[in-house]
Amino acid sequence: MLHAEEILARNNVKILKGDGPVLVYAHGFGCNQNMWDRVTPAFDLSHKQVLFDYVGSGKSNIAAFDTTKYASLSGYVQDLLDVCDALDLRDGVTFVGHSVSCSVGILASIARPELFKQLVLLGPNPCFVNHPPQYVGGFEKADLEGLLELMDQNYLGWANYLAPVVSAKGESGTVTLELSESFCSTDPKVAKVFARTTFFSDNRADLPKVSVPCLILQHRTDTLAPVSVGEYVHAHLAGSTLKILDVQGHCAHMAEPSMVVDAMREFFAA
Repeated sequence: MLHAEEILARNNVKILKGDGPVLVYAHGFGCNQNMWDRVTPAFDLSHKQVLFDYVGSGKSNIAAFDTTKYASLSGYVQDLLDVCDALDLRDGVTFVGHSVSCSVGILASIARPELFKQLVLLGPNPCFVNHPPQYVGGFEKADLEGLLELMDQNYLGWANYLAPVVSAKGESGTVTLELSESFCSTDPKVAKVFARTTFFSDNRADLPKVSVPCLILQHRTDTLAPVSVGEYVHAHLAGSTLKILDVQGHCAHMAEPSMVVDAMREFFAA
């Protein structure tokens, strides 16, 4: 069993200056904690903020990556819970997750409901695969298999293809370039495992098990998580709040951070 100091180093944990209620941020697939840099300054004076990288992402200890452990979302859930325990966060945590991390936060709150006060879910998608006519996740299974095959054949080509799809800001946009750099800097072996785990997990049945308040932030135009997905999540998370952000792409926290901040503040004040 790892000591707290080892976990904090393994996951490159950073605690920002500030005091108050705890915000724990979790990044999406192919990303890292730096993607929250445009949001965190808004809460410097009101919250204690915790950022980390999943094992294999960002500046985490890649030597700790285990293919079997991280072949399911439970491995990433364990990273999140390990960080909370290493910092002795006992209750009242507000989890802020992006994309696949929304599912991670949901699963963590089910496992440890006493730890979490509320969840902020930015661009959640509990199942990326379409299951017509009841559910439109955004992709056909064959399309996702093709995307993973591209990773095997041409990793840099895959990264340069996916970044503008995620950002919806064109090939030369600032957010696109930041995403592309993050994708390219991730070890391909790690990225392939995380990609398969992300795109082929199905956590729809877990939504009704969540017992803490949730804010769902959905992008108005998002290839990776259509508005219909946000509406589905809202319908299956009891007592949740759904806000549609007038944003194109999958990364409002990078492209339009003020919208995310305003929505969070409104949710916290309610």
